[in-house]
Amino acid sequence: MRILMVQTNPLVGDIPGNTKKLLTEAKQGIEDYAADIIVFPELVLTAYPPEDLLLRPSLDKRISSALDEIKKAKLPAWLVVGYPGRTDGKLYNMLSVFYKGQCLASYRKQHLPNYQVFDEKRYFSAGNEACILEIKNVAVAFSICEDLWEEQPMQQAKQAGAKLMININGSPFHLNKIQERQEIIKKRISENPMPVIYVNQVGAQDELVFDGASMAFDQSGKLCAMAPLYEEAMLPIDCSINKNGELCLSESEIFQVPSPEAGIYQALVTGLKDYINKNGFPGVVLGLSGGIDSALTLALAVDALGAQRVQAVMMPYAYTSQMSLEDARKQALTLGVKYQVIPIADIYNSFTQALSDEFKDCIPDITEQNLQARSRGVLLMAISNKKNMLVLTTGNKSELAVGYSTLYGDMAGGFDVLKDVPKMLVYELSRYRNTLGEAIPQRVIDRAPSAELAPGQVDEDNLPPYPELDQILELYIEEDQSAEEIINKGFSKEIVEKVLRLVDINEHKRRQAPIGVRISKRGFGKDRRYPITSGWKLGQ
Repeated sequence: MRILMVQTNPLVGDIPGNTKKLLTEAKQGIEDYAADIIVFPELVLTAYPPEDLLLRPSLDKRISSALDEIKKAKLPAWLVVGYPGRTDGKLYNMLSVFYKGQCLASYRKQHLPNYQVFDEKRYFSAGNEACILEIKNVAVAFSICEDLWEEQPMQQAKQAGAKLMININGSPFHLNKIQERQEIIKKRISENPMPVIYVNQVGAQDELVFDGASMAFDQSGKLCAMAPLYEEAMLPIDCSINKNGELCLSESEIFQVPSPEAGIYQALVTGLKDYINKNGFPGVVLGLSGGIDSALTLALAVDALGAQRVQAVMMPYAYTSQMSLEDARKQALTLGVKYQVIPIADIYNSFTQALSDEFKDCIPDITEQNLQARSRGVLLMAISNKKNMLVLTTGNKSELAVGYSTLYGDMAGGFDVLKDVPKMLVYELSRYRNTLGEAIPQRVIDRAPSAELAPGQVDEDNLPPYPELDQILELYIEEDQSAEEIINKGFSKEIVEKVLRLVDINEHKRRQAPIGVRISKRGFGKDRRYPITSGWKLGQ
């Protein structure tokens, strides 16, 4: 028996398009691989996650039409298809198995994740029964994503006589996620020995990136096959029954898990590429300042879209250093992108002149710095309007956390690929990218970071050193530790309270920031939902 893992990249909401793609891939699987069972990811007909599209009145009709198309194809292979299905008025996250135009079995997901970016209990009811189907004399069980993270569904299937578990997934990436999946699958197999076929979605949807890495494990917990990361793939695995009646898996390709830096970089490229392409933008434009964040953003944009679809604009003012001008130009030429220099002095002076009466008795302060950033934002948005190119903002997670950014200035744009990337990781990724071929001038990596909005300004004039800041932010944002717990780890009370206060009071800024790729277990977005108006006090 040959099982084909189809690691596909569907488009959320495009039920007819996803159905057509599924049937094309299924036919290819039969013709090219002689597949008996063809397994697609979780909710493949809607793609994952469909969110409130699941509440649309026409959902049932569209899904019914899609299932009819699959039946009409009458393909001579067992197709495992995930979709949202309604039974007795309740909506389930489910799968069905189709063979030669017949629906032979259906399974309803039993464990609905309702944490981090997941909110399936908002939409779905939970199933409670195993699904076992005999295919070529093998009792095959089916489950969906979270069911594999709990002991009960596998145990239930084993007790019902299953010899093989097929699990379909819409499992998004975060750092070390592949290792977590492998450990949990091996744990399930140790509890209830049987081979597991794990098929995952690939591609990106808004802030989520699906890394693929579909896998097959034998009943001893040995990894027998793994599909590549961040790309569509079909990977076959052969099954046979030995003389002891045990189901054995043949060894197939096992693609290497990349280093942490390489994996994150690929996730960022995938997230940016799919957001731009699936939303139909011809390209992107960004402000290239000569600093590390915009430099890394430019490299990611070129790797995701190609240089011909990327425009970089340097917008100097009186405080922009010659070094910044030189480095920005050098990088733009190295990467081959369209590049302009548009000074903002006249624009800035027009604003200050218009506000001269209003500001007559006021001392210059951060307002004037923000006017510089907003002058640049106006230019980028004008280019975006005229050319229909999406503006990429360049803020990193550390800056967004503490509000070190300007609303309607450097935060103005449609996508922030570094939104979940702490400052120190920005440096690591920049160094990693240069190992593939120089893309970022070394001087940009080596120099002290500065917004260049005031004479001699550097970031650490206003913030703790980034290594210390990033540690505090990780403890507070990703691990939910209190001020007291963080201080007890040896950090200065004054610095901790300042940083945490900045995080709390800048929630209003983050709500207005563009979305960006999620790479951690706790990004700003669906992961972390704190009130803007709050009387919560720092402490325990």
